[in-house]
Amino acid sequence: MSTIRRICVFAASSNAVAPPFFAAAATLGRAMADRGLTLVYGGGQVGLMGEVARGVHAGGGRVVAVIPHYLKTRELLYADADEIIVTDGLRERKAVMEERADAFIALPGGFGTLEETLEVITLKQLRRHTKAIVLLNTAGFFSPLLTVFAALFDGRFARPDSTELYHVAADPASALTYLESYEPPAPAGKWL
Repeated sequence: MSTIRRICVFAASSNAVAPPFFAAAATLGRAMADRGLTLVYGGGQVGLMGEVARGVHAGGGRVVAVIPHYLKTRELLYADADEIIVTDGLRERKAVMEERADAFIALPGGFGTLEETLEVITLKQLRRHTKAIVLLNTAGFFSPLLTVFAALFDGRFARPDSTELYHVAADPASALTYLESYEPPAPAGKWL
């Protein structure tokens, strides 16, 4: 049985993305609150970051915002967070979020979201943690990345069983259902 209580969510900080992405973020936030899960995230009030935080709060849940001091402005910070942790920079923010989280969910996002997601996948591959990682594939957003992953496996740049490092979910409900029954896989070696 899973003991996941705190989920780190990586997500877009853009307000310009399409409405279905906002809807999925809000749904995820409310569903997390319904299950008594705490949100740990990058602290923004904008984009999907802000939407998931507002969704958690709308459901009565707890939000932990982790934000670098240079992004802590009135326009960017989700000031209603239950706990705000201010870091020196992005690297420290990632370290705090990773340490505070029992699992990770990646929503669609830009370069920062992809970098954060790939880092936790890489750290799991290197056996630095065994936490669940879910890619929430709203509107097929991660499908092109999964094609790149397949090319890595086909070219033997990564082991084909590396697919066990992460889970792809079509919607928020299936992402959380996966986390509820998550058991860490037996670690494979990094190299082929």
